[in-house]
Amino acid sequence: MNGKLQGKRAVITGAAGGIGKATAALFLKEGAKLMLVDVKAEELKKIASDFHSEDVEFFVADVSKKEEVKKYAEAALKAFGGIDIFFNNAGIEGVASPFYDYPDDMFDKILDVNVKGVWYGCKYVIPKMSEKASVIITSSVAGLKGFAGLGPYVLSKHAVIGIMRVVALESAERKIRVNSVHPGPVNNRMMRSLEEKISPENPDAVQKGFEGQIPFHRYAENEDIARQVLYLASDDSAYITGTTNVVDGGMLLT
Repeated sequence: MNGKLQGKRAVITGAAGGIGKATAALFLKEGAKLMLVDVKAEELKKIASDFHSEDVEFFVADVSKKEEVKKYAEAALKAFGGIDIFFNNAGIEGVASPFYDYPDDMFDKILDVNVKGVWYGCKYVIPKMSEKASVIITSSVAGLKGFAGLGPYVLSKHAVIGIMRVVALESAERKIRVNSVHPGPVNNRMMRSLEEKISPENPDAVQKGFEGQIPFHRYAENEDIARQVLYLASDDSAYITGTTNVVDGGMLLT
């Protein structure tokens, strides 16, 4: 029995992170060929090796540098002859600080990775994609509401919704659909990092505080997000574009 992505060719950025890795595993299981992209070379190589599949390639690149984005796009095209799915997922969390004390260098880095990286990905990958392809951009619940102390991250995740909506309109003639996915807190490295940055002396209390805002009373697992990305990547979502897809256990309801 063929999988939902049988024969599809996918590029995943941020592939060494929890959501990227879980999505790659699910895409591979569903029959896709994968180009995994990340700046973390050793982690990326290990993940690609662990899959033990001839259908997995990897490319080390910094998504904030347009020349490197051009190179990973060309590498995917050369490896597979085309691109059907683009999970534009790479992102960083920054530090926790009030806006008036937020370090300027970290502000710039977050915008470079989370906004320019998404923009460059769309700019240089989508023109190489086949018709009726699918682009999924990772935003966050922080793209739909504010969180004190996380100003640049919140800003960046709001910004990518604007990118998504414009690119969806401009890609519609080629029947390329473009959507964003908005995870709530996810049980992975990024949330451990944020918990420690928000309260170094008691990160567990931060987790309990977030869980208290979630009607399901738990963080998402990476696989919860991956399943939503799979839906948006597959032909099941063939008539869906320009949408914000929230995976947060009801957090935005509270």
